[in-house]
Amino acid sequence: METNITYYIALLILIVIGFVVVKKVASCLIKSIITLVLVAIAVALYFLYLK
Repeated sequence: METNITYYIALLILIVIGFVVVKKVASCLIKSIITLVLVAIAVALYFLYLK
């Protein structure tokens, strides 16, 4: 149970940071790169903690 809570907290923090960064940055290319990095981190957290 503890790992699930940690996973969801980390994912929520990533979403909030990603949203703030995307709102501040104007370039579409940088938005795409940030989105891909956040998705990769979320997938890595899923496989490391929930599998």
